Amino acid sequence: MRGIRVISTNTVLAANYHKHNSDEFQTIHLTPWDLQLLLVDPIQKGLLFQKPPKATPSLSQPNEIENSLIPHLKSSLSRTLDFFPPLAGRLASIEHANDNTTSFLIDCNNAGALFVYAKADEVSISDIVDPLCHPRIIHSFFTLNGVRNFQGTTKPLLGVQVTELIDGVFIGCTINHTVVDGSSFWHFFNSWSEISRGFDNITKPPVLHRWFPEGTQFPIRIPFSDANHNVDNTKFSTPKQSMGERVFHFSKEYVKKLKSKANAEIGTDKISSLQAVLAHLWRSIIRYDRHLDCNKHNSNYRLLIGARSRLNPPLPETYFGNAVQAGTVTVKVKDLLGLGLGYVAWEMNKMVALFNEEKLIKNFLVGWVEKPKLLTEDNMAANAFVTSSSPRFDVYGNDFGWGKPICVRSGAGNKSHGKITVFRGVEDGSIDIEVCLLPETLDAMANDLELMKFVSE
Repeated sequence: MRGIRVISTNTVLAANYHKHNSDEFQTIHLTPWDLQLLLVDPIQKGLLFQKPPKATPSLSQPNEIENSLIPHLKSSLSRTLDFFPPLAGRLASIEHANDNTTSFLIDCNNAGALFVYAKADEVSISDIVDPLCHPRIIHSFFTLNGVRNFQGTTKPLLGVQVTELIDGVFIGCTINHTVVDGSSFWHFFNSWSEISRGFDNITKPPVLHRWFPEGTQFPIRIPFSDANHNVDNTKFSTPKQSMGERVFHFSKEYVKKLKSKANAEIGTDKISSLQAVLAHLWRSIIRYDRHLDCNKHNSNYRLLIGARSRLNPPLPETYFGNAVQAGTVTVKVKDLLGLGLGYVAWEMNKMVALFNEEKLIKNFLVGWVEKPKLLTEDNMAANAFVTSSSPRFDVYGNDFGWGKPICVRSGAGNKSHGKITVFRGVEDGSIDIEVCLLPETLDAMANDLELMKFVSE
């Protein structure tokens, strides 16, 4: 497959910026959950759709996509930005000379979002949906590749790319990770699709106020001046060329079987569907990871844990910002392989259960302000498998006016060995897992009977 052609590039502004945005939301302070992500990549997720029926080429309308769909998507995006002013803004930085620190804020200045229309003339839907093949051209379906979050001072905080395929349309969104987490990312995507299909208002207006523990002095100051010089730029544009990617689909039936098996082995009913599926996948990866000694090494698995419902009182579901925290499960390799699915899933369950309000606030947020630590690709994925996203996010409800998505895919952002991205499957109750590993490991897993007997092709 050849590459893509960029047809047009535009800046999209919020349609009624001065009408809908007061001074109250002109500046938004960033929390430790936000600030720790300054050195990593934005979130990149996108949806594949059938080409709209009216977009079939004809002599009278040779390019319905360019003449009708693209203007409609730009217009609906502009109206959606009225409800999400941070996405049309930029980051602002304040240098504090007295202690050589820097503060970062969101300036809701309506500088605009980036909108790119491109064509992939030799790519079809079948090339994208094949779970055995994750063509690297998918990374070209996203804009702002290689831009890191702290560069949002000059780069757009939201970049949209609409790529026309032979028989489909891919809508890819890149959003600065200091502005949103996965929940907020899909909140915006869901809202844009509502406006696109004719809603005057969105059903879930975002809560734009950032939440801080009592007593926090903001804007928070961090020693940032030299941090950007200590990061290898080459690691943030695309995954290393030696990495492979594949999607494993777990049907509703197989998810239930894995959950039942894991709980039965431990004698509990507390292990979740996702914990059972991830434990099953983790054990398969370890069976073919030749770098680990069964008798000597531990294996680490890092999960992102939602914090909205874990605070007291809880944050609103529509809280617009980052509200997640990483937790790590460490298991001896010999136990991973020898003690069964239930044991591994239960270790995940116990770790997640530890994340209560005290641990979320006192052990992280307050401590982070006192001693800030910025995440990088190296320390985020160091000697660990990392899972992001969630099957709870409403991916397949994103109907822009011509039907629901066929599948969801992610871009190159934050991809490295061991990155595992979880999505809701098309079938209710099913789970899709996008895995980034060495090609030889993926090939071995594809022939792993214990893994694949629960995987649907």
